[in-house]
Amino acid sequence: MTIKLITLALVFTTLFSFNSYSADTKFNKDKDLLLLNFDLKTDVDDAHTIAALDLILQSDEFNNINYYAVSGTYGIQAGLYVPADKLFNIVFNENWTDAHQYRKTSINKTIKKINKTLSESGRIWITEAGQSDFTQELLEALTEFGIKYSKDQIIVVQHSTWNEKETSVDALAFVKNHTTYIKIEDGNKENNGTPGFNNKDYSVNQLENTQLISSKAWTEANKISDQYNGVNGRYNNKAITDGGADFSDLVEVTYILDITNVATVTDFFAKFNKANN
Repeated sequence: MTIKLITLALVFTTLFSFNSYSADTKFNKDKDLLLLNFDLKTDVDDAHTIAALDLILQSDEFNNINYYAVSGTYGIQAGLYVPADKLFNIVFNENWTDAHQYRKTSINKTIKKINKTLSESGRIWITEAGQSDFTQELLEALTEFGIKYSKDQIIVVQHSTWNEKETSVDALAFVKNHTTYIKIEDGNKENNGTPGFNNKDYSVNQLENTQLISSKAWTEANKISDQYNGVNGRYNNKAITDGGADFSDLVEVTYILDITNVATVTDFFAKFNKANN
């Protein structure tokens, strides 16, 4: 077999294994934990992502899933943090922890959630709405506490090449070696195999309508965006500056929960944005 054919065979084998895993392994709403990591540094898009996620968590299909959220899971990137405690309280109630201010405490709290799920034969699905440095710390803490896990029990989903570049080299390599690491296409673009959740022309102000189920979340998300977008050297998110939507990190959630027919921002809100009863 020539070198070219061997290379093609290896590529095919890799793709086949990935696709087989993706097809066969689904999020189990009865057993699995959805771990939501948000860096909140320095882009305000996480605020939009959390508000959009609120719609999913309030839907009939997903309102009983087991989840836990973590703020401040940033890596090595420069820039200032985007405080969003009130938004986290609105959307997640007490089901979140603040790794920005209380790193060690947050690791311990998250480890307890992970251990409970693993002990009940569940899997951990991690959305990296940011970098993987915090995930490395979690994995190391699991070992430190003698909590055993296999690669197929912890699945990490990442959509952003920029996020990978802003993860320390050692942390990214460690996470890739110790988990099932899945890289999907960027959620900022449409027609690439994942939804495109970045649209400068979709007005998010309309989402503050009090007749809608996530009006409180969107009102707070918009307030955070107005206060911090591009301020004091933070990243200036142009879509949000123009009054539009950017919840690109949510594509990891739609991938994990196998949510379909949400290819665009408009599609997403048509599916999930409901009026209060």
